[in-house]
Amino acid sequence: MPESQPPRTTPHAAPAESLAAPVLASPRPASALAARSERSYTLSDFDFPLPPELIAQHPAAERSGSRLLDGTGTAAVDRVFSDLPSLLRAGDLLVLNDTRVMKARLFGEKATGGKLELLVERVLGGNQVVAHMRVSKKPEVGASLKLVCAPGHEDGLRATLLGRWPDANGSLFRFVLSNDAGDDPHTLMERHGHVPLPPYITHTDSAQDAERYQTVFAKHPGAVAAPTAALHFDEALFARLDAMGVQRAYVTLHVGAGTFLPVKTENIAEHHMHSEWYAVPQATQDAIAACTTRGGRVVAVGTTTVRTLESWAHTGVASGDTSIFITPGFNFKLIDLLITNFHLPKSTLMMLVSAFAGYGHTMALYRAAVERQYRFFSYGDAMLLARQDLAK
Repeated sequence: MPESQPPRTTPHAAPAESLAAPVLASPRPASALAARSERSYTLSDFDFPLPPELIAQHPAAERSGSRLLDGTGTAAVDRVFSDLPSLLRAGDLLVLNDTRVMKARLFGEKATGGKLELLVERVLGGNQVVAHMRVSKKPEVGASLKLVCAPGHEDGLRATLLGRWPDANGSLFRFVLSNDAGDDPHTLMERHGHVPLPPYITHTDSAQDAERYQTVFAKHPGAVAAPTAALHFDEALFARLDAMGVQRAYVTLHVGAGTFLPVKTENIAEHHMHSEWYAVPQATQDAIAACTTRGGRVVAVGTTTVRTLESWAHTGVASGDTSIFITPGFNFKLIDLLITNFHLPKSTLMMLVSAFAGYGHTMALYRAAVERQYRFFSYGDAMLLARQDLAK
C-alpha cells in the first residue's frame, strides 16, 4: 500500500495533507455533509419484511457462484456473480476496499470468575487496543483479565483495563493486550482470537469462516466486519476482468462494529453515525482521474468503498476518520455503479443504497429479491446498481 497505509501507533490517524479531490466544492467535514431531498424520509420508510430463512448462514460453495440481481435497468434481472464481466466494459474502474478482518473476538474472565467477551475495534500504540466489552459487571480500572488462549498455545494472554475510550464517558474501553512473550496485538488476535461474525450469523466461527469471511485480496488488518460485496470475487473472475480491460484500484476503510448498530430515531436526521478510519492512496486518486478522462465508469465494490470515496470527494482529505451519513438527496461526486449485498431493514446501508439508486427503485428491487428467494446479508447474494441519474 502506498503512503496512505494506516499507522498502528495512534488512536486516530492524523489526516494526511489534503489532496485535490475531483470537482470539489468548499471542503467541509464529512460528518457534517447534509443531504437535501425532495421529501423527508423516516426510519420506517426503510423497513421491509424479510423471512428469517433468507438470512444466509454460510457462504455459497464458490465465491463467484452467488446470485447477482442486476438492478441497472427498470426491471430486475436474475444473474450469477460470474456474469459480472458481461455487465462491465473496457475502461471501467473497479474500486475495492482492501481492509483485512481481524480475529477480533476474545473471551476471558475476571478475577472473580465472571465471564467476559471483548471485541477489539482498534489497535493503538504500546500494545493498547480499543474494544467493546460484554460482561455482567464492569471490572475496575487497572484490573487484569485472563483471556482464553487457543488450544496448545498457552502464553499468558491477558488484558489490563485502562479506562473508557475515547473519553471518560466513551462507550468503548481501552486495554493493554499482552502475553508472556511480549507479542503485539495483531499477533495475539491472529493466534487466539475468533472471527467476529455478525450477530445474525448464529453458528460459532469455523475454519471456513476464517477463509470466507475475508476477501481474496485483504491486506491491511483493522476491520471487525468484512467488506462483504467483495467476498464474491475470486482470482479467476479477476483474471477475466483484467483480460477485458477493466481496471482495479484500492482504498482502505476499517469497518467497525458500529456498522451493525440499529438506528433508534424515527427522524433519521437525528441519528449519530459511527466513525471509521479510511485512506484513498495516491495511486487510486490517479486511477480515478484517468478513468474519468477516458470516459470509463467508477464501479464501487461495497458501501464501505462508497463512504470512502465520497468522504474524500467532498472534503479533499485523503486519509482520516469519517462519519459520513449518506441518505436520499445526497450529491454523489464519484460513483457510477455500485456492487453491494442486501442489507438489514431500517439500516444506514439501506439509506445509502436508496440514495444511490433511488428510493422507489431500491425498495422494488428488495421486494423482488425476497420474492425470488435471494440470500441476504454478509454471506448472501449481491446486486448491481446504477446511480439513479445514469440508470438505463
